Amino acid sequence: MRILIIEDEKDLSKSIVTYLKRENYLCDTADQVSTGMEKMEDFDYDCIVLDISLPDGNGFQILKELKANNRTDGVIVISARDSLDDRIEGLNLGADDYLPKPFHLSELNARIAAIIRRKRFQGSNILTVKDLTIDLIGKVVMVNDRSLELTRKEFDLLLYLVSNKNRVISKNAIAENISGERGEYYESFDFIYSHMKNLKKKLAGAGCEDYIKSVYGMGYRFVV
Repeated sequence: MRILIIEDEKDLSKSIVTYLKRENYLCDTADQVSTGMEKMEDFDYDCIVLDISLPDGNGFQILKELKANNRTDGVIVISARDSLDDRIEGLNLGADDYLPKPFHLSELNARIAAIIRRKRFQGSNILTVKDLTIDLIGKVVMVNDRSLELTRKEFDLLLYLVSNKNRVISKNAIAENISGERGEYYESFDFIYSHMKNLKKKLAGAGCEDYIKSVYGMGYRFVV
């Protein structure tokens, strides 16, 4: 899962990134409206943590841009300006939540998880696809009640494929999702093949049906 933190307070931004990385999120940062816009051109985000007061403008500009482009990225507005007008404006512009500063990082993490569950997984902590069960909170994968030992990259890869089931996912998109960098920057995708091979081997070893299909010249599809 990929998160964008748009916050100009460097210490706060660093603290958020450190905490969320421990929760297995990929994190990008921006400290201005302009750099936030640039990041949004490069990636779709599962959630954006957005400060209102930024050096080169107002965070509401970000919300207007998302709305104008019909983007579905989740947004949590964070601000020291705990005013009712700000909350109403942010929510009317499409924000999913509003969290006044100061806040506990554990609460921010819980709210991010809630938004992702609501937007991506119909509000559930558990994904079930036939004989496969994924616990989003515990980061546990089960095949017919048998637990799988997956690396973080393998878990992220499986979750990404399941989240986009029956869609062809390009190697570029997979590279971005599991590495945090732009996919076109890689000279080869050997690391994807390695992670995919290991994941498929572990799933097959647990008796899971082969849902992950290679689409020649394009990428992969999780077929159910």
